[in-house]
Amino acid sequence: MKGKATSFDIAHYAGVSQSTVSRALRNSHLVNEETRKRVFDIAKKLNYKVDKNASNLRTQQSSTLALLLFEDPTSDESQINPFFLAMLGSITRACAKEGYDLLVSFQSASADWQADYEDSHRADGIILLGYGDYIDYQPKFNTLLEQNTKFVCWGATVDNRPDLTVCCDNYGGGKLAAEHFIAHSRTDCTFIGDASDHSPEFFSRFQGFKDELLANNVKINERKMANAISTEESGYHATRSLIANNIKFNALFAASDLIAIGAIRALKEANINVPKDVAVVGFDNIAIASYVNPPLTTIEQNTTVAGQMLVENLLKLIRGEEVQSTLLPPVLISRKSSS
Repeated sequence: MKGKATSFDIAHYAGVSQSTVSRALRNSHLVNEETRKRVFDIAKKLNYKVDKNASNLRTQQSSTLALLLFEDPTSDESQINPFFLAMLGSITRACAKEGYDLLVSFQSASADWQADYEDSHRADGIILLGYGDYIDYQPKFNTLLEQNTKFVCWGATVDNRPDLTVCCDNYGGGKLAAEHFIAHSRTDCTFIGDASDHSPEFFSRFQGFKDELLANNVKINERKMANAISTEESGYHATRSLIANNIKFNALFAASDLIAIGAIRALKEANINVPKDVAVVGFDNIAIASYVNPPLTTIEQNTTVAGQMLVENLLKLIRGEEVQSTLLPPVLISRKSSS
């Protein structure tokens, strides 16, 4: 064959139509696995390369997804929650597997995502990671819904639309923390985090924790709760406040690993031994959790599966397919901070 191979050449050798070849190369579910494999094998032999620009013009799609990260306060200049860094790798791999490029930026870069990403055809859909204060963020969700933007987010349910959300079973994770403390006879508990509608994920973790304690005839004293955002400094100052007010406890459940790490530092400074005097459990299982001293017991959220499901669900929305709600099971990772 002379010259550059075309999709018509592949169709000839595969014994199918050119439109079937195009669908197969896009991994369309309309083409069966046997035909798709035959088309890919022939394309490889012919050294065929898809012209993405031409394909995008025909389909009016960019073959690009936008990932928008909410800026979080951090101890360095990254302004990215370490939990989302792990998910970022999973999302990138999932996009590559589906033949999509990924455009990453901070949400604060613009107030008009629709114009920046979808209307300008820079992206076919949007993945949202983080939202800060959930109450303040609601109008942004509403705008996206009104404009029929294809988007999914990690975290709390959007406008009673579970199909738009991938999240961990935060309530179940809180129950796991309580069960762990009860199994180790630690029932004088404190909770550090934002247990309010402003932080629905933290609130669900607290509710599961509280309900499981109550089911075992253990009541959490409101004086033994401290508000904190998901940073080490916030966890540190919240715990110092409890200690300064002479509030005693032998178990501390933090709404995130970063809060827990800050809490451990405050306890150490007060000569309170972890775990002998106070057992500590966090939430997330970020990479550093196993390297703090003592290594942190935590509730793991599976970032690998989370990233894959965010991409998979968004592509289904773009294709007009039905999307099921995605609730990932939490797993307790037991380490020395609580045993």
